[in-house]
Amino acid sequence: MFEQVFKNVDDIFHKDAGCSSELDYTEQSSWMLFLKYLDDLEFTKSQEAEMMAETYEYIIEEQYRWSEWAAPKDAEGKFDHNNALTGDDLMDFVDGQLFPYLKGFKQRADNANTIEYKIGEIFSEIKNKIQSGYSLRDALEKIDSLRFRSQQEKHELSHLYEAKIKNMGNAGRNGGEYYTPRPLIRAMIDVVQPKIGETIYDGAAGSAGFLCEAYDYLRQGGRAGIEGKVKLSTSDLQTLQNDTFYAKEKKSLAYVIAIMNMILHGIEAPNVLHTNTLSENLQDIQPSNQHSIILANPPFGGKERKEVQENFPIQTGETAFLFLQHFIKMLKPGGRAAIVIKNTFLSNTDNAAIALRKELLENCNLHTVLDCPGGTFLGAGVKTVVLFFTKGEPTLNTWFYELNVGRNMGKTNPLNDKDLAEFVELQKAAVSDIKSGETDKSWSLAISNIDQSTYDLSVKNPNVEEATPLREPKVIIDDIIALDKESEAILAKIQELL
Repeated sequence: MFEQVFKNVDDIFHKDAGCSSELDYTEQSSWMLFLKYLDDLEFTKSQEAEMMAETYEYIIEEQYRWSEWAAPKDAEGKFDHNNALTGDDLMDFVDGQLFPYLKGFKQRADNANTIEYKIGEIFSEIKNKIQSGYSLRDALEKIDSLRFRSQQEKHELSHLYEAKIKNMGNAGRNGGEYYTPRPLIRAMIDVVQPKIGETIYDGAAGSAGFLCEAYDYLRQGGRAGIEGKVKLSTSDLQTLQNDTFYAKEKKSLAYVIAIMNMILHGIEAPNVLHTNTLSENLQDIQPSNQHSIILANPPFGGKERKEVQENFPIQTGETAFLFLQHFIKMLKPGGRAAIVIKNTFLSNTDNAAIALRKELLENCNLHTVLDCPGGTFLGAGVKTVVLFFTKGEPTLNTWFYELNVGRNMGKTNPLNDKDLAEFVELQKAAVSDIKSGETDKSWSLAISNIDQSTYDLSVKNPNVEEATPLREPKVIIDDIIALDKESEAILAKIQELL
């Protein structure tokens, strides 16, 4: 229904001098979608208030509402071209009046959890990049044809928006920064099995894919509900809206996309904070700040400044290692986590990596490690593992699963749910009896058997014969010289015979 609209909007952006990449297309369509969504939400709420003989207090003043400046209608409800701003007039209004007004909500809001604060935060972080007022007018008219009124419409829009985020991730140098493959997220959620009443946190939210997938899982009553067996109460739905999902994101564009993505999935006022998660000192985290579940894919390869490192007991420049310390601290005792991290974390020999593995194994039960194949994250160029752990009990045994999809993954054949079905099934079996989860692709490791000086957890499948180690170049050259000498001797004997 709406797919063509998204394509048409991207075409308009493509022709405009101000937009140069998929990142720009997503950013620009996001602020328009947000304002259109807000207008539809306010319209629905005003109608509900009218039915109850109450007065609805609008968040946005009349002259700044979408229906006034972006898509004015005539008496018959058709687009009013005579009163619609366009060209330089439209640009002057958007840049000179609309954005400053919306930005001002941040100062006027009561607290950071309100929709008013989110409006102010979003419009403090992004600007209108479209240079032609005529291109902007065309884009606004296309966006206006989208509707957020029914659940079905929101569902379709959320899928289309996810596709935009995926394209944006593929276009960027660091594919994994904006987009974690959804089948991987769903498998992580299936292992962790969140329940209504638990809080779920992602301190490196990106586009909020983990929280959106967790919302879908819980909204439908878990996997059983997805098969049509569970209905949620009004109180459960209220808990999902307000008291379940929490996130932090440092980058401006990702923050805006995270909020828009959560809204499209059905969370009206997402609890996403725009902040550098790592700037918080671990000692300042109180039990009241902790969460039941953490799902995350923190950035890998980043380097943090010295003053940021000082917030952590194990100091390192590696961003992902700092995030892992943050996540362990942010988990409630008994809390469950599933974290994507570079596979080198399991074997790095630097002091910080060894200390962090020791901390993880002694204070958490690292019950499962999923080893992901290369190509899982398009454009990321690194191999990853997923760590599944429970806080508050030491690790005795860890179950490993080596994911082998039997093909080279890429844009045309990415990871899918079927690829991970065996892992999810075997993991369930391994939890109740670790031996029953052992196959040619999975095995268990007793922590008492690892080297206690390095805590090396390298993925080494005992069911696969080790390949003969490659010889050193010098050895190969020496062998070639020796063979040449043998050949010379043989040839010399043959010549004597002749």
